[in-house]
Amino acid sequence: MKIRPATPEDAPSLAALSIETWLNTYLRQGIGRDFAEFVLDQFTPAKFIDWLRSPDETLLVSETSDGPDGYIRLTQDQPGPVPGCSDTEISTLYVRPRRHGRGIGKALLQHALEHAANDGVADVWLMTNAENTPAIGFYHRIGARDLGETHFCLGDARYPNRVFSLPTNFRTTDPKAGGSSGR
Repeated sequence: MKIRPATPEDAPSLAALSIETWLNTYLRQGIGRDFAEFVLDQFTPAKFIDWLRSPDETLLVSETSDGPDGYIRLTQDQPGPVPGCSDTEISTLYVRPRRHGRGIGKALLQHALEHAANDGVADVWLMTNAENTPAIGFYHRIGARDLGETHFCLGDARYPNRVFSLPTNFRTTDPKAGGSSGR
C-alpha cells in the first residue's frame, strides 16, 4: 500500500470512489432523489480540484497498482458541531468497500494525524452516521473519544451522527483496527 498526497489527476477516481463508498455505506433501499442529488453534487472531479487548491484542505490517497482504493481529507478552520472539538476536521475517510479490513483506513488516519501534528494541530474531530456500526466500532477500537451527537440533513430528513475526537499523537497497536468506512 502506498499513501501519498492527492493530485488533480486523482480527481475522477476519487469522485467515483466516493460515490461507491457513500452509496454502499448509507443506502438502505432504493436510490431516492435526495440521495442521488447529494452524491452527484458533492462527489465531482471539480469539487476535488477545488479541495486540492484550497490551503485549508489536505487530501491523502492510498493506492494500489490499479489506482486509489481509499483517501482521507483534512479540513482546517472547521469548527466542530459540539463542544470539545478542535478546528481541524477529518472531513472524509473512505475506503472502497471491497478493501475494508486490510489496514487502509488505519494507515490513512495515521498519515493524516501525523500531517496535522506537523502543522501544530493537537487533535482532530470527525463524525460518522450513528448507524454506521463498522466505522463506530473502528473509532472505538482505536480509542477515539465520543464527544456527542449532531445531525446530517438531507432534504427534509435528519440523520443522527456521532462526533469523535482523536489526538494527533495517537498511535494504535490494535490489530483489529484495520479498516474503516467513511462517515
